Amino acid sequence: MSHAGEQKVKQQISSSLTLVLMVASAAIGGTLQYGYNLAIMNSPTTFIQKFINETFLERWDIQLEDYQVTLVWTIVVSIFSLGGFAGALIAGPMTIRFGRKKCLLLNNIFLMSGALLALTSRAAKSFEMIIISRVLVGINAGISMNVQPMYFGESAPKHLRGAISLSSAVFTAFGVVLGQVVGLREILGSEACWQYLLASNAVPGLIQLLTLPWFPESPRYLLIDRGDKEACINALRRLRGCEVQSSELDEILQEQAETKGMRPRRPWELFTDRSVRWQLISVMIISSAMQLCGNDSIYFYASYVFKEAGISDDKVQYVTIGTGTCEFTACIMCNLLVERKGRRFMLMGGFILMTIWAVVFTIALSFEVIVLINQIIYFCFVFFLSAGVTGVLPTEIFNQTARPAAYMIAGSMMWINLGIVGMIFPFLVSELSQYCFVPFAAVCVLSALYIGLFLPETKGKSLSVITREFHKLNFKNQDKNFESQPEAQYQLGEVCHSTAL
Repeated sequence: MSHAGEQKVKQQISSSLTLVLMVASAAIGGTLQYGYNLAIMNSPTTFIQKFINETFLERWDIQLEDYQVTLVWTIVVSIFSLGGFAGALIAGPMTIRFGRKKCLLLNNIFLMSGALLALTSRAAKSFEMIIISRVLVGINAGISMNVQPMYFGESAPKHLRGAISLSSAVFTAFGVVLGQVVGLREILGSEACWQYLLASNAVPGLIQLLTLPWFPESPRYLLIDRGDKEACINALRRLRGCEVQSSELDEILQEQAETKGMRPRRPWELFTDRSVRWQLISVMIISSAMQLCGNDSIYFYASYVFKEAGISDDKVQYVTIGTGTCEFTACIMCNLLVERKGRRFMLMGGFILMTIWAVVFTIALSFEVIVLINQIIYFCFVFFLSAGVTGVLPTEIFNQTARPAAYMIAGSMMWINLGIVGMIFPFLVSELSQYCFVPFAAVCVLSALYIGLFLPETKGKSLSVITREFHKLNFKNQDKNFESQPEAQYQLGEVCHSTAL
């Protein structure tokens, strides 16, 4: 190999490493926090409930009943979803104003404030500080769950767009496992250390603050939103290698030309725009289904579920780690498969498999079989087979002006449904008993049907091609008019319109 060839290979390896490290840096302080903060609330349940009871007794000389303690604890757990909903709403304006990378960095303000409140809550004898902390941590998770997939989707090459975006789900699953391990009684899950456990989420945030500033901003944001072509090319050069593919740059320039003169869309404007009707419906349904499957609620109440299955108290924490590990493994498998099988196949297949295992789970509960623990593991296993793919959809099916608003709507639906399921899950268990997962199975069936009937495949396609496919749904009787519209041609930033024949 010639010297020039060796240099080119080294530069490509260096650029690939840059992309991988950028993903790791953004995700460690991003979606990893979502999984981590779901998991760490499980192990200190009894200790925090005891702290709540002692606080009431010391302040007001009131001994709370068990149901009252459970009610306050439910608020502590579910308020995380309220914070996430607020984070999803402010994520869009923040990304437009500050950009994707800077938004992720600023997001750590909420995280660090929440960690400080959690750390000092015990000394201050204030369970209210824990509640406020969970709101702030929820805001952090809500922002990162929206901004990070957008950042990845806009920075990744087309042939890796799905896999890179799906790495958000990989880090979420890793966050779950990490939270379960750190929450072991032998580490920070003991009665003496629960405040340190709740504040330990500051460590990943600190890692992100130290590393993410060294990586480039989203190339699409730099060119389309800021109009800085040179900065876009420099960012692409760092992420791809010394030479920028003209086809990739032309695709970004085409999207810039199509959105030229258009301001960023607001969420409510998407509801009245017929040209994005089915894109919006798809994102809302799939984002809602991601939580209405009931999976994440198991993490809120994992100890209760496993104790009901007959697992002793001292073994529950280890069994819970097993579920998280299976989920993490499945997420990695999904990451490897998504560019081979496509988004539609993975989503539909995942929901079908979840339906099957929800039925098996119900049968196992009905016969009180200890094997049901394996069913929970497999249910978690197949869940991320589909859920992770949802993060890339708004990036692929909405243009730059509508993308932040689409992520706001998708994130809002996810957090609203997470809060609803988190609140009603204990009542489903008490009222429906062994049939508590039947409603979740119904959601999975309906979601699979919708995907099979209405969602087009987006793998490896440009935005203009995907837009044409959705146009057939949005304007069923006007396809011919759409096809005959003049197409814009782009050459290194120059735009000229060809006359329709």
